[in-house]
Amino acid sequence: MKVAFIGLGAMGFPMAGHLAHNGFDTVVYNRTTSTAENWINQYPGKHALTPADAALNVDVVLVCVGNDDDVRSVFYGEQGILHTIGKDTVVIDHTTTSAELAKELSKACAEKQAKFLDAPVSGGQAGAVNGKLTVMLGGEQATYQKVIPVFDTYAQKHALMGNVGAGQMTKMVNQICIAGVVQGLSEAIHFATQANLDVEKVIEVISKGAAQSWQMENRASTMVENKFDFGFAVDWMRKDLDIVLNEAKRNGSHLPVTALVDQFYSQVQSNGGGRFDTSSLITLLNK
Repeated sequence: MKVAFIGLGAMGFPMAGHLAHNGFDTVVYNRTTSTAENWINQYPGKHALTPADAALNVDVVLVCVGNDDDVRSVFYGEQGILHTIGKDTVVIDHTTTSAELAKELSKACAEKQAKFLDAPVSGGQAGAVNGKLTVMLGGEQATYQKVIPVFDTYAQKHALMGNVGAGQMTKMVNQICIAGVVQGLSEAIHFATQANLDVEKVIEVISKGAAQSWQMENRASTMVENKFDFGFAVDWMRKDLDIVLNEAKRNGSHLPVTALVDQFYSQVQSNGGGRFDTSSLITLLNK
């Protein structure tokens, strides 16, 4: 199976690497050519100079870029994916975007007789590096079945959630959960510190009970140490929460905690922490 991977950021770089190491004939494209050159120095494969060149004569095109506008920039135009994809090509968008964009791209692919899956991921950079991501998909069952071997190279869990857009909707649910959990964990660590407790000991105990979470297991100790230079950045979380809150307006959802945490993240950005890990919410409490 020939695959093209568009976007070699913190997530895409190792994801494309897993494909190449698992026998897929892989061609990559990145807006910064030096990054693509660095990739081919580490993995078997080749790089293309445009998304259109990357998508030519492949079975699967995977995209993992920044936001809705970034996705459109690699899909449309003479240098875009849609200019060269063939009949029955499967296009998989791993970018976290709006569900409306997923539907737009699915229609555009259908006009080329190609198939589309929206497939946002969760698990962070560590999950991408270790091949332990979770992939939430929207699209047709037959299309999903066709590319399961692709997902198996870098995901520990993947599932079709419904029609096109359902993957993005599920990712929104994921981000709503994370926003509330990180704020709760921040307040808990702050409270324990103010109470003069041994915070590490507290976390060790409560992480074995009902309070346990991925955030607690993976971020509590670094939050205590005020280390935020890794993981999923605040800037990207705010992008995701903006998508969530806009969708909530459309479907009539009430998300008071999510909206509040989004404002807290805005304060972190104002304090110069836009590239900090999302666990940096605690910095607003430790004053």
